[in-house]
Amino acid sequence: MVAGVALASNWSAGAAVTNDPTVDAATKATFQKLADAVFTDRTEALVDGAGGARTQHASGFSGSVRMSGGQNRAQSSAVGELRERRTRLAKLGEKYSAGSTKVTLDATEVHGRHAKVAVTETTSLNYEKPAAGSPKTTGFQAHHELTFDADHNGNWQLTGIHDTDDGYLAVNQVATPSVAKAKTTAADDGPPNAPRAATSYPAAASPKNLTTGAYDYKAMVAYATKYWSHYNPDYPDYNGEADGGDCTNFVSQSLKAGGWKHVPGYTTDFHKWFGNADIQSDSFVGVNEFSWFALSSKRVTPLANVYQADLGDVIQMDFNRDGSKDHSMIVTNRDRYGVPYVTYHSTNTYNRSVASLVASYPRAYFYAYRT
Repeated sequence: MVAGVALASNWSAGAAVTNDPTVDAATKATFQKLADAVFTDRTEALVDGAGGARTQHASGFSGSVRMSGGQNRAQSSAVGELRERRTRLAKLGEKYSAGSTKVTLDATEVHGRHAKVAVTETTSLNYEKPAAGSPKTTGFQAHHELTFDADHNGNWQLTGIHDTDDGYLAVNQVATPSVAKAKTTAADDGPPNAPRAATSYPAAASPKNLTTGAYDYKAMVAYATKYWSHYNPDYPDYNGEADGGDCTNFVSQSLKAGGWKHVPGYTTDFHKWFGNADIQSDSFVGVNEFSWFALSSKRVTPLANVYQADLGDVIQMDFNRDGSKDHSMIVTNRDRYGVPYVTYHSTNTYNRSVASLVASYPRAYFYAYRT
């Protein structure tokens, strides 16, 4: 995403949602349990075999806290969409043997018979029969705001779920991804256009020199693995910003850890690239500006197919095909079957397969860059 301007701490919703003592501890615990049930159902819809059929945790709630009729329908629709995603994934050779979801309640805010509840979802999925050396799991942390309304008897109903991370790119999420604002430049700026990458599988071989090149790709992977959920305090965090996210900022940090050097200058000049705790160029934090810098500087070359990407390569997506790229990711694994796995921020995710992204967003445009 294109990053915002203000410096914000990770999961900024905690600042907007404050604890209110008018809801007792037992009710808060039930809010949390229902949220856990909702997202567990969505995770299990992706699991192969018997696990994929168990989607009744949330609908089983009744009494003082339950789902509204409208939210029941929304949940049923989400589960159905995720089951279809599971089928598309299976056709691409990807299956999950088990899943685990845990939801923690961060804060509540109550105004009369209306409550907002901020929660953090931590989900992990086990890949079925992973290849030797391939990731055994993929996972993410996502943040949501749930709304509850109480009837005249004081019984609470879950009436809405809003994903508060930028991007909405968790594997069990069905919301439409947020998109970046299209960038405009002066006619003489001449930013280079990246060619789209095909998403057909398998892809023609495009081997990468991982050991004797100018960059340390293992260091890039190690950095991304370390900071996918635990943000590096030496940089600003743009997740939760109204007009952007932290994805390109995170990719740039990973590339810098592997040897990319600063090119100082004006922050708005896409020919420059630099970032630290105090200042970042647009190309360091902006998805489109990063592409322009990377191509014009010759630090990357476009790949013809997204499945050709290897460790330390960068993949970007344009969700609505408007010509403005919306999301950046870095490759942190590649299996022997030729499938890359990416790690990214907003929603914070590690080792998600490219096959999963293609299956989840079949209409998106993809771009792949060899670093």
